[in-house]
Amino acid sequence: MSDAVMDRLNDKIDKTLENLKGNLNSVRAGRANAALLDKVMVDYYGSPTPIKQLANVAVSDPRTLTVTPFDPKSVGSIEHAIAAANIGINPVNDGKVVRLSVPQLTEERRKELTKTVKTYGEESKVAIRNLRRTANEEIKKLEKAGDYTEDDVKESDEDVKKAVEKAIKDVDAIVAKKGADIMEV
Repeated sequence: MSDAVMDRLNDKIDKTLENLKGNLNSVRAGRANAALLDKVMVDYYGSPTPIKQLANVAVSDPRTLTVTPFDPKSVGSIEHAIAAANIGINPVNDGKVVRLSVPQLTEERRKELTKTVKTYGEESKVAIRNLRRTANEEIKKLEKAGDYTEDDVKESDEDVKKAVEKAIKDVDAIVAKKGADIMEV
């Protein structure tokens, strides 16, 4: 009976977890990672364009990212966009390729990034709890409409509770893993 409600809830939980992972990929962990540039938009002939559509982003060594534009004329625009993105890395342009040297993180910066990661985790948990409330409201509406019996409501409430608890554990695991990556020297 609660299949439609549970399917919507699970889809939204999956999207929330994917969003969390995407946000955490943009947090610098002291190693070169192409995902650092995922949110960088380059002004390419007047329109904002994701950097991955304009260039090949590669990890040449554990501390260096290379951005090789498909159009050599866009090197300056890419360099400017990376500098403006405020990701804490200064781009170096050699005319053909933009190189990014990822600096070693200080202990203070690591703690700061860990707090940021935890903030993303808390935001995801709040979103998941809001999804729980929405699902429970849908169940109540179905009960009022006469589509659900009292037993169906209890069963659905229990299913929603289990799904939300599992999702929150998943968020905690994702945040703990990213926090450990950041604190790793």
